[in-house]
Amino acid sequence: MDGAGEKGEIVIWQLDIIILSIVMICAVAAISIKDLLGAGILFGAYSFMMCLLWAIMGAVDVAFTEASVGAGVSTVFFVAAVFRTTRRTSD
Repeated sequence: MDGAGEKGEIVIWQLDIIILSIVMICAVAAISIKDLLGAGILFGAYSFMMCLLWAIMGAVDVAFTEASVGAGVSTVFFVAAVFRTTRRTSD
């Protein structure tokens, strides 16, 4: 039963590795980028990729929560907070 999960579904481990690599790239990029708007968008991409990982692993309820709260509401709050702030002028 090579490649089969507990319930008989096919586990594509290559897809897991690709998505996990994208998750790690998004995480490193989000903490190292200087632009706040870019960081908020990268955090949203990170949450969406984690949502895909949870769905592939079979935790659909966790994936749904991650998609709605992590990729949805939190990203909107991050972007709204960035647009509500002002930069100081160099007077």
